[in-house]
Amino acid sequence: MFFDKTVLPSKEQALPGRSDSMHVPSSHYVHTGHALIEPFPAGYKKALFGLGCFWGAERKFWSLEGVYSTAVGYAAGLTPNPSYEEVCSGQTGHNEVVLVVYDPQIITYTELLKTFWESHNPTQGMQQGNDVGTQYRSGIYYTTEDELNLATQTHDNFQQRLTKAGYGLITTEILPMPAFYYAEEYHQQYLAKNPRGYCGLGGTGVML
Repeated sequence: MFFDKTVLPSKEQALPGRSDSMHVPSSHYVHTGHALIEPFPAGYKKALFGLGCFWGAERKFWSLEGVYSTAVGYAAGLTPNPSYEEVCSGQTGHNEVVLVVYDPQIITYTELLKTFWESHNPTQGMQQGNDVGTQYRSGIYYTTEDELNLATQTHDNFQQRLTKAGYGLITTEILPMPAFYYAEEYHQQYLAKNPRGYCGLGGTGVML
C-alpha cells in the first residue's frame, strides 16, 4: 500500500509503537561527562527544534557556548517510542528533532532561535533540501508563553528578511513542547563519531 510521506498520518494510519524507551548512553559524546538524559543541572533549560536531518542540526547546537548537552530524537507525532525506520516510513507523524539543554545565564533562548532560523530553509514544507518527508519539517516546540512570543517575533522578523531575499512563506510549526523520544544510540552526536557523515542541512544565507 502506497503511503505519501509528505502528508501527516491520521491516528488510524499511525504505527502502534511500543512502551519501552530507546536505550541511549548516559553521557554526551562531545561534551564529555555531561548528562544526555535527565536529571540535568538545576537552573538549566530545555529547548526543542526540528530543522531537517537531525545529525547536522544537532551539531549546530552542541557547538554553541552555553549549551550543556544535546540529543536527537523524535517528537510531534503519534507513535510512542518509534524506531528510526518507522519514522522514515512517514507513518508515525514524528519530526526529527534536537533537544538542547542550555545554561540561560550564558546563552539565551533568542540566541538559540537565531541559530535555528539561520541554519536551515524554513520555507520548504515537508522537506529540507533533498530530504523529503514529514520528519524533515521545520518546527519550534516551546515550553512557556515567553518562548512562544520570542518564537513568533523571530518568525515575523525572519519572514521579512526572507521575503526581501526572494523566498516564500515560512512553513515552520510552532507548538507546545510534545513528548520527546530519544533516537537510537548510533544517531546521538553522529557527526562527531562520523566526521565525514552525511549532512544535508543548509541555510538560506539570510541572517536574523
